[in-house]
Amino acid sequence: MIAARVIRKIIESRNAASLIVDHDIVFIDYISDRAMVFDGVPGLEGHASKPTDLRTSMNKFLGNLNVTFRRDKETKRPRVNKLDSYLDREQKELGEYYYLTD
Repeated sequence: MIAARVIRKIIESRNAASLIVDHDIVFIDYISDRAMVFDGVPGLEGHASKPTDLRTSMNKFLGNLNVTFRRDKETKRPRVNKLDSYLDREQKELGEYYYLTD
């Protein structure tokens, strides 16, 4: 998270854009304003979405995995909901896989 903070500060201070590739969803959540979702069959074919706002991208990505996230009340970091928990079911019914907004 320290690296993410430093990178974000540099990008913002220079009023610049950057392309960051990472598999850590907490890192992506913290550092990104927009994202692209890649899907397909590994080694055979792949598709990339156009860059969209982070919420739209994360909802697509998490929806493909059938996983929902919530915000931890104390740390504000994303956390995975337990499969078929009350919040998991509620979010899926709403089509909001990437934590509910207040």
